[in-house]
Amino acid sequence: MSFLKILKEYDDFDFSGYFANVTDEMVLNSINKKSLDKFDFLNLLSPRAKIHLEKIAQKAHEITVANFGYTINLYLPIYVSNYCSSDCLYCGFSKKNKIPRKKLSLEEVEIEAREIAKSGIKHILFLTGESRKITPLEYLCNVTKILKKHFSFVAIEVYPMSQKDYEVLFKAGVDGLTVYQEVYDKELYKSVHVSGEKSDYKYRLETPERGAKAGFRNLNIGALFGIGDIASEAFFSGLHASYLSKKYLGCELGLSLPRINEAEGGFQPNCILDDVSFVQIMCAYRLFLPRVEINISTREDADFRDNLLGICATKFSAGSKTEVGGYTVAKTKPQFEISDTRESDEVIKRIQELGYEPVYKNWENI
Repeated sequence: MSFLKILKEYDDFDFSGYFANVTDEMVLNSINKKSLDKFDFLNLLSPRAKIHLEKIAQKAHEITVANFGYTINLYLPIYVSNYCSSDCLYCGFSKKNKIPRKKLSLEEVEIEAREIAKSGIKHILFLTGESRKITPLEYLCNVTKILKKHFSFVAIEVYPMSQKDYEVLFKAGVDGLTVYQEVYDKELYKSVHVSGEKSDYKYRLETPERGAKAGFRNLNIGALFGIGDIASEAFFSGLHASYLSKKYLGCELGLSLPRINEAEGGFQPNCILDDVSFVQIMCAYRLFLPRVEINISTREDADFRDNLLGICATKFSAGSKTEVGGYTVAKTKPQFEISDTRESDEVIKRIQELGYEPVYKNWENI
């Protein structure tokens, strides 16, 4: 069964009605189970579960240490282009925004890569706006080959592509794929993705599977919190990760919890994910999906990120720049404003102070 068909099963599901009937006993039973089903996951996402959040967080920490130890994987993003052919209301790169546009030349990619490599971090994620015309497959392959000289693991966050094109990128050296559905609610998806290729809900939803079939070793997904209903979007993100992890056993799965930050265009979130609910969702992910990586980006502020270390986060960006050319001579607008502005060495030092081991490289081709 495709994930789209799984989603359709919930077209008429009454989340509010279900949550209204969740009891303390149901939450505690779900916390104590070794293997959770989708209803246990829902119980942990319910308002009632907040009463038991400390107990949930303790269990999440235990599971994380058992599976990942006291480690935190590090990565850095590099933005190589901010040209976009889609109009998305919440995004700073949207084609409607009158911002300076730039695409790095291959020489500039090399300069950026050398600067980023000084951090010692060997996992890099390169990003573009969604424009096939400006950043075609050949360009993406050339960027990959440059980055592979400096980093052991290269992941992409670009426009959705065909399996055939992903296979070409895999052969060029790409190891992982990040793609956010942004919002799983189909009607809301249509309303915030006004035009362009990104407005194709089904094609985007099936993107992680095309990447898995192409050979990518790592998939990272998630919802952008602030568009759709918080609890249902968290539920669908978790179901999606569960579906992918069971179907593609050779892929490592990661979940992110990005919250909408200020960007060009003035988009106002439809709902606010507060810090307590953020922690609740993160812990629910961990109990439901013990082996999935949980990624916390610099969208979150320094103190909050540091506190998440002691619960169940397993992956951090450090010293991120979200402008094209941001590590050397940036003259563009960022895709979004970051909140943790510390340089990578400051983040690494803090991770060590908190008793965790920063992992600079968790993959090596042999």
